[in-house]
Amino acid sequence: MVHLFPGQGDFPVAPLLRAVTAHKRVRSAADEVFAAVDAVAVERGLRPLGPWLLGPEPPRGRDLARAGTGLPHLFMYGACLTAHRALESRHGEPRAVLGVSFGEIPALTAAGVHSLADGARIAHDLAVVQFVCPGGLTLLACGEHAARALTRAAGGGAVVACVNSDAETVVSGPLPQLAAVEESAVATGVRAVRLPLPYAAHHPGLSAQADRFAAAVRRYPRHEARRVIYSAVAGHAHRPDDDFALRLADCLIRPAHIPQVVRQVATHRPAALYETGTGGSLTRSVRAVLGREAPAAHAPLADEAFPW
Repeated sequence: MVHLFPGQGDFPVAPLLRAVTAHKRVRSAADEVFAAVDAVAVERGLRPLGPWLLGPEPPRGRDLARAGTGLPHLFMYGACLTAHRALESRHGEPRAVLGVSFGEIPALTAAGVHSLADGARIAHDLAVVQFVCPGGLTLLACGEHAARALTRAAGGGAVVACVNSDAETVVSGPLPQLAAVEESAVATGVRAVRLPLPYAAHHPGLSAQADRFAAAVRRYPRHEARRVIYSAVAGHAHRPDDDFALRLADCLIRPAHIPQVVRQVATHRPAALYETGTGGSLTRSVRAVLGREAPAAHAPLADEAFPW
């Protein structure tokens, strides 16, 4: 099995709340994970998530965003590790993990490179850095080449940030340039949707922020990985001697290419692929990329009928 750790663009809160309420296995994993995450939240001056998520008035995504810099990142991190541990309890350990952008942080934690608490600290460090990454991201319903043509037609400044499939690409850049790309897209019949993220990512103009993030990650001890870690930004599996601080920082300045790395994972003929986020966009990308050759691909938290 391979566990898939998605980026930030598709992380509703409700699916985790539903799974935690309905399934003891997920609740047990959430209690363990969010105990560590909440200790970091308090350490960083933020509200603990566990009691809030499981309380009488659980938050929505916008509530998390308003509650302090980094709380949405800690939620996403905790949700991924909750699903990962619940899946391990149900199906055993995965042979490999795959991280897409932000998902590389929980993927490294799942592989044992960082502790659960240090992974949460890294997620919060990223949030602090992203707070000074001006711009945004837009999802285009077209392939990579068409997306690059749209960025050129808009006068530059925006770049391809993530290739999800042959029919879906995310671009990143300053807000005026993104608006120009969106206008060009609509004029040519391409659907464009601004992602609800108040910052840019995967943009070469963010090198100073990437350096700052890499320096932050180096503060934490790293351990030998217990399993193979694939990276959509690196385009292949990480090597044991990789500088993981730099590899995580690459997610701020280099594009992610999901089809390339998913095809590599598929050559190992995994029995199943499980997305650990609360949405299902990465699972849809896997199915679109691999077609009939795709192994069973599931998004358990997004599937109310998933047999936990």
